[in-house]
Amino acid sequence: EIGFPPQDIIFDPNVFAIGTGIEEHSRYAIDFIEAARELKKRFPLVHISGGISNLSFSFRGNDPVREAMHSVFLYHAVQAGMDMGIVNAGQLAVYEEINPELRSRVEDLIFNKREDATDRLLEFAEGFVGKKQSRVEDLSWREQPVTERISHALVRGITEYIEEDAETARVELGHPLKVIEGPLMDGMNVVGDLFGSGKMFLPQVVKSARVMKKAVAYLEPFFESADGAKREANGKVIMATVKGDVHDIGKNIVGVVLQCNNYEVIDLGVMVPCARILEEAKTHGADIIGLSGLITPSLDEMVYVAAEMKREGFDIPLLIGGATTSKIHTAVKIEPEYEHPVVYVPDASRVVGVASNLLSKERKPAYVQEIREEYQRYRERRKEGKRIMVDLEAARENKVPIDWSGYIPPEPRFTGTKVLKNVPLKELVPFIDWGPFFAGWDLHGQFPAILDDELVGEQARDLYENANDMLKTLVEENRLSASAVCGFWPANSVDDDDIAVFTDETRSTELTRLHHLRRQSGSGEDMPHGCLSDFVAPRDSGLRDYIGGFVVTAGIGADELAKEFEQKQDDYNAIMVKILADRFAEALAEYLHQLVRKEFWGYVPDEQLGNDDLIRECYQGIRPAPGYPACPDHTEKATLFELTNAEADIGVKLTESYAMHPGAAVSGWYFSHPESQYLTVGIIDEDQLRSYAERKNLTLREAAAGWRRIWLEIRSQWSEV
Repeated sequence: EIGFPPQDIIFDPNVFAIGTGIEEHSRYAIDFIEAARELKKRFPLVHISGGISNLSFSFRGNDPVREAMHSVFLYHAVQAGMDMGIVNAGQLAVYEEINPELRSRVEDLIFNKREDATDRLLEFAEGFVGKKQSRVEDLSWREQPVTERISHALVRGITEYIEEDAETARVELGHPLKVIEGPLMDGMNVVGDLFGSGKMFLPQVVKSARVMKKAVAYLEPFFESADGAKREANGKVIMATVKGDVHDIGKNIVGVVLQCNNYEVIDLGVMVPCARILEEAKTHGADIIGLSGLITPSLDEMVYVAAEMKREGFDIPLLIGGATTSKIHTAVKIEPEYEHPVVYVPDASRVVGVASNLLSKERKPAYVQEIREEYQRYRERRKEGKRIMVDLEAARENKVPIDWSGYIPPEPRFTGTKVLKNVPLKELVPFIDWGPFFAGWDLHGQFPAILDDELVGEQARDLYENANDMLKTLVEENRLSASAVCGFWPANSVDDDDIAVFTDETRSTELTRLHHLRRQSGSGEDMPHGCLSDFVAPRDSGLRDYIGGFVVTAGIGADELAKEFEQKQDDYNAIMVKILADRFAEALAEYLHQLVRKEFWGYVPDEQLGNDDLIRECYQGIRPAPGYPACPDHTEKATLFELTNAEADIGVKLTESYAMHPGAAVSGWYFSHPESQYLTVGIIDEDQLRSYAERKNLTLREAAAGWRRIWLEIRSQWSEV
């Protein structure tokens, strides 16, 4: 009735304790699961959450049993439609690794299968109180037949013995192809099944691929003396990061997962033009094309590729993935441009299932029909959706209320730019935020708590140990170059939403203008319609305020080092290098921001914050980045790069779509006002797009190009576009 978007609604059916001994409580778990299933059936776009820890409250004091209950409950609730849950992710058991008897008794309790389910679990749970798992190296698997040894090595990611075992298997089986199609693929099938069902972690899969590639590399020379037989792949996939975009970590991981499942992957790399993608697809006879992108302009490029595939008569499926992509965008903008299957793939764990369904003659028709019907529902609901919007003038009147009387803007120690070349990596290590590192490997949980988890902690510790080994190499051998440039300029807000940057302290001549956008959604009763310009003193206030900017990179040398590992069939360390380069870039941004606050701008010279405080952004001031929610227009990076001279001074370039290269780079603006805060512009209306285009002297289409995702959501339609 009020036009509230269904995708913005979260239902939270209550999770209450089971196993309390009270009969009325016995259905609490199954009732939640059934409620989740019914809610998803009635309202497909809404989200469902729950406080999972409540479920096991009656077993407090017995963590192993509580963790097993949470894991089993989540396993079934997620299948019923649950999207999110409040749970200690660092203390969550892996469903497949739970003691089978314990898991069976937990499921009896959750699904209320037996009247004595609570007593039976209590009886069994006594044996788990206080138990800890220990990490012991066990080489008994080396006594098994060679085919089982190979399978074990693949599942466990053990490279030490694979060449020896591959040779033994080659001699026993008589042909290298039989080794690949036999024990190697059998092992990888197990890996694929475990990963696809959520029972194996991404770092393990990538390690498995390293074992596979090492074995295949060893066997390849023997094909020359064999009968020339070739193994048949499950399918051939062309993958590329689209034109103007340089980010490829996620794409590389997807490629590894596909290769683990016997798909031939032709990875074209980054910044690949549409013409080359389609040409390579024809040349290689591709069965599937996969497109990846991180920045919002990549969304528009994907629409263009889909339209070109239709124009050139392609009939193969198109897969869409990457940080800025979504099912809604795929349904609303990409699929209508191409009459053959277009499928959004949210993460690496889904890609094998998607590919196998699309290439199966039996399963494809029903699967494609299901996808099309789902996307059609998204389009229909998108048309029906209405949002509360205020006009631009009303939004400007409801700006962030800052009292400028009596405020004295802090003056930087210098104006213009300052370059920090070759910052020692060891100085950045204390600033690393490890949380996103584990998330990059699809291990989600609080750091360092994730390292101490009784069941999944072993994998997290192993990954962390490998990361620190690589970290030591990068630091000691200077394999990455970290550099930064920052600057400060006299500035004042003008014309409500813009910031005038002046050539000098006379403030008589404008050097450039920074153009910002203002939030228009919502009634404004609960929060202001903020804009970043609100945090810089207005020109008519007479205050002499300033704006800062920065560009940093820790990615120079990362691509070259990653290629060295790739040439050794070591995707695991190739991906590790790129993820760590990203962490170093973010650490350098944090390190530089601290210097800015305490020294260069010096508005909090006595600040004393630990790394946890920095991660939680407990400091004064903000550093929003162009292309992100507070300033979503990527084209503003061009102004930032001109001001900082980043390309000439530290070697960071902008692609035609305003992606930074090297990819391990961070850029943004500095605001010093104590009340400055990150905000989300979100959807804007036609009046603001017109105003923004006029202020930047652009057409409406040009103005929208830098922040396409938001433009796609504008409710109004008009002939100029």
